[in-house]
Amino acid sequence: MKIAVACDHGGLALKTAIVRFLTENHYEVEDFGTSTSDSCDYPDFALKGAEAVASGACERGIFICTTGIGISIAANKVRGIRCALCTDATCARLTREHNDANVLALGGGIVGVNLALDIVRTFLETEFSGLEKHRRRIDKIALIEEKYMK
Repeated sequence: MKIAVACDHGGLALKTAIVRFLTENHYEVEDFGTSTSDSCDYPDFALKGAEAVASGACERGIFICTTGIGISIAANKVRGIRCALCTDATCARLTREHNDANVLALGGGIVGVNLALDIVRTFLETEFSGLEKHRRRIDKIALIEEKYMK
């Protein structure tokens, strides 16, 4: 599975640990930056990573900023992206099972490395349930995108 990773300066340390984890577990990683601790703007990196997931070039994404909030908001502006900010493995499991989320957002200043890796593992290993009620809801999200994302 090919994973898009992206972060701003606030997520760099956590992204580095996650990339190491992904590589060690035989995931293919495409890194959309940043690669320095210099102050930068999360929308720039969220956009690049989200476009890669939305186009199918990457199957899933993991995006990180200090809180995970800003980068998730930016990612969700790209049609076809369902980015979920998760702070525990239960949220990661449920967003995959119920929402078929294709991007995980994390807060580098909120979750520690061990918890983040547990969240990442759960997010990547959990499949969408495929239940009709969840498909119906995802279809409704797509209709909202169609209406407002011109």
